[in-house]
Amino acid sequence: MAKPTLADLRAFMAVAEHRSFRRAADLMGMTRSSLSHAVRGLEDDLGARLLHRTTRSVALTEAGERLLRRLDPLLHDLDQALEAVAGEHGQVQGQLRINGNESAIRLLLHTVVPAYRARYPRVELDLSAEGRLVDIVEQGFDAGIRLGEAVPKDMVAVPLGPEVRFLAVAAPAYLAIHPAPTLPDGLAEHQCIRQRLPSGKRYRWEFSKRGQVMEIDVPGALTLDHSGLMVEAALQGLGITFVPEAYARQALDDGRLVSVLEDWCPPIPGLMLYFPANRHMPGSLRALIDLIRETAAGGAP
Repeated sequence: MAKPTLADLRAFMAVAEHRSFRRAADLMGMTRSSLSHAVRGLEDDLGARLLHRTTRSVALTEAGERLLRRLDPLLHDLDQALEAVAGEHGQVQGQLRINGNESAIRLLLHTVVPAYRARYPRVELDLSAEGRLVDIVEQGFDAGIRLGEAVPKDMVAVPLGPEVRFLAVAAPAYLAIHPAPTLPDGLAEHQCIRQRLPSGKRYRWEFSKRGQVMEIDVPGALTLDHSGLMVEAALQGLGITFVPEAYARQALDDGRLVSVLEDWCPPIPGLMLYFPANRHMPGSLRALIDLIRETAAGGAP
């Protein structure tokens, strides 16, 4: 029996973890045909079928399940050993993939990415700003960035930014004709500028006050998918919109917009970097977390 190579074993691991040749090939920087050839070569070397393949899915055989259970801790231990040796000489390296929305990735770029690139030039950063909430493990990301309330409960979260606040805002001209609501359910009598989330669902406005929480699917004839555009629509007097305060702050300061229901809009936990608790943490991610904490503590990056 030919002895399997480490590259072939890693190829099998990638396909087994993501249940997809396409996704595994993208993550490994290989073509699907090369990846498929590597896995078939491993099966030939072992004399056992490891994967059930169809045109739509990939599933592990019983032999594949057994190999994955034994191989997973071994390769993770190997990766940790290699990273430890490299880390002793300041050589953090590899690829670090992070998923977030546009504002999250922009915050990362403005706070720690320049210092991280200077300190760890051998790490390749792959930052995805697609905005859609995804399963970061299934999609092959090392970490994600989301508002604290959107982080899955089984993840470890590290604060990346300050608290944020969503505000309901409208132009004075609109409110002169349509008096401001005093309670969130009063929004039913207004034209609201609604938001379409990347998932395709419409965002339900969330309000809270003294423990009372209200979640409202507001009415409105205009729906947009970007907070900046929603602010522009409000400035045109088209209705009330609900956006992170930062998007409306300048217009609020110069009087072009007015906030309504402000006492129903408390701050909420801000952006968090999150990652699985039960998986080996690559050295590149550990280095990023250390830098985030260093920056938050006021240390010079």
